[in-house]
Amino acid sequence: MSPTPLNADTPGPDPAESERLRRWRLVLGDPADGPCGRPAGRDARIDSALGALYDTGSDAAPDGAAPRGATLGESSPRVARWLGEVRELFPSRTVHVMQADALDLLGLRRMLLDPGLTEAVRPDVHLAAAVLALADSLPEEARAPARALVRTVTRGLEERLADRTRSRLRGALDRSARTRRPRTAADVDWHATIRRNLRHYVPERGVLVPASIVGRARSGPGVRGDVLLAVDQSGSMAASAVYAGVFASVLASLRTLRTRLIAFGTDVADLTDLIADPVDALFGASLGGGTDIDRALAYCERLITRPAETVLVLISDLHEGGPPEAMLRRLAALRTSGVRVVVLPALSDDGTPAYEPGTAAALAALDVPAFACSPDDFPDMMAAALEGRSLAAWAEEHGADGG
Repeated sequence: MSPTPLNADTPGPDPAESERLRRWRLVLGDPADGPCGRPAGRDARIDSALGALYDTGSDAAPDGAAPRGATLGESSPRVARWLGEVRELFPSRTVHVMQADALDLLGLRRMLLDPGLTEAVRPDVHLAAAVLALADSLPEEARAPARALVRTVTRGLEERLADRTRSRLRGALDRSARTRRPRTAADVDWHATIRRNLRHYVPERGVLVPASIVGRARSGPGVRGDVLLAVDQSGSMAASAVYAGVFASVLASLRTLRTRLIAFGTDVADLTDLIADPVDALFGASLGGGTDIDRALAYCERLITRPAETVLVLISDLHEGGPPEAMLRRLAALRTSGVRVVVLPALSDDGTPAYEPGTAAALAALDVPAFACSPDDFPDMMAAALEGRSLAAWAEEHGADGG
């Protein structure tokens, strides 16, 4: 019998049957490729996320999580990215189920509840990020150990970074408060004035003739600068979010600096009231998947009362959930108003993440600096921003990886 020729009367694929095969393929995994077809596009990402958690018999997990039975250990950077992917791809009810399964399949529940294992694992930023991503699914008995683990990490980061950050920023705030027209002799910074005018010293007369006078503005004990840290909660930014929480706490300890911490996914969470303790701030954000940078910037915009004294640090890989035009217009408006805006695709020791290159190029056209920054360089970068120096020049000088 010859095959029936295709023509206009030949029925096309049954949508209901196609959807049934699609769902069975996602349930059964790779063995169902033949009868059901191989997933593509978003379905391929969903399949990878499911396989990373539930597939067995693989020596190497996809670049999303560890295989079944693995512990977090060195795989924690991939676990953090996988958790972010899950929040984006699945509805909230499914996310809670997968996170609960991940507690056991990735070994996190056992590690948190076994003091011996907790002591054997060296807590690091990525492990803290993975614990934070699963915070909503932790059983009650694991919450205290989870907070203790995150506190160990944040305390270590504070010991490494806090003193230098405070020192650099106090100096920057003092320098930014200087004026060339001090009102009285009490307002003159005599040491700075002498250093600036040493070339005008007249040896034969034993006098120094000042060509300019350096003074301090009468700012008193009040706030000299405002800082807004807006932190993307997507999976690729997990380590950056931990560092941002620590830096927010350190910055908030400076009385002459007003600091706010904003976390965002598709929703926005103002964590400013919690930043005195970075652990409280980090556990305070409970956001869904997806990314709405424009919404976060709109919230920050409402908080700004002194644009010329404000530094806005957007920590994001720039993968905007919707069209980026609104976000770019808002960033341009903020910069035009006098706000010193800087975009960090990464605030971590991991190098530059996979960020959106088209958006980074558009930022460059707006003269908004965008570059990855290590935690050790962050105090110097913030000092340059508070002093009003060119951050593009700072990034080039420090070899920061920009878009």
